[in-house]
Amino acid sequence: MSAVAPDGRKMLRLEVRNSQTPIERKPEWIKTRAKMGPEYTQMQKLVKSEGLHTVCQEAGCPNIYECWEDREATFLIGGDQCTRRCDFCQIDTGKPAALDRDEPRRVGESVVTMDLNYATITGVARDDLEDGGAWLYAETVRQIHGMTAEREAGRTKVELLIPDFNAEPDQLAEVFSSRPEVLAHNVETVPRIFKRIRPGFRYERSLKVITEARKDGLVTKSNLILGMGETREEISEALRQLHDAGCELITITQYLRPSVRHHPVERWVKPHEFVELKEEAEQIGYSGVMSGPLVRSSYRAGRLFGMAMDRRNGVVSEGADFTARQAV
Repeated sequence: MSAVAPDGRKMLRLEVRNSQTPIERKPEWIKTRAKMGPEYTQMQKLVKSEGLHTVCQEAGCPNIYECWEDREATFLIGGDQCTRRCDFCQIDTGKPAALDRDEPRRVGESVVTMDLNYATITGVARDDLEDGGAWLYAETVRQIHGMTAEREAGRTKVELLIPDFNAEPDQLAEVFSSRPEVLAHNVETVPRIFKRIRPGFRYERSLKVITEARKDGLVTKSNLILGMGETREEISEALRQLHDAGCELITITQYLRPSVRHHPVERWVKPHEFVELKEEAEQIGYSGVMSGPLVRSSYRAGRLFGMAMDRRNGVVSEGADFTARQAV
């Protein structure tokens, strides 16, 4: 086994240890069916002809057909090098390039060109920047909202999936001031294994980010990835802790290992367990839940946002049956 990563750098000791476990064979229920409707086909042609870039196609997301059919897409900002390393994440760790202050405008123009109803903006951690990248995230929201203010179908809604910014009040305030429709921060795993899986983050700090966003009036969202060594009881406890912290929306998914350098899959969670977890999360009090092996944090994001707003407005959501079907 080579001790050199694909980008030429020397592998970390953790990566060497991970690579001793071969890539696991996926069970039969980890599969997708291509559903190429007219909206998807139109979006695909547009993205190709305009040379646009979305996480959806570049990461080979299994849900691209459904999300694009809803005119929803995800964009990555801040570059392709992260200043932190999570053992499940495909994005590499290294020294990021200089801040591209024109990136928010370009992302906004892509959203306009694609005529999106809903855009999810995520990005790398930028601890190399004085503000942690807070301006970049906030400005991207402002550009999208500004450019789509006169859109005939209504202003494009923005979900901002952020790092923790070390829970620095000034940085969080900058991000919150841009008023994304949804503020998402993913804890990803349970407290017992959190430090091993996400050494650059802290579980309690992540909960604080969600709490502060909720206090500021934003719709809050998080994600749990299963199959990295957690127990069933720990999942339930994490769901309760997230909700107590102020989280309104939750997505629950199966861990899929990006490469041999990443954390091995400890367990394949069966579809019926995702259904059970969805029901449990709803009983805890979440406004909206997406739970399934191939659900990702931005999956059907617009529908989840609608469920949160229904709950806030005292309306019984019609999305419950829909979310259950995603797990089977």
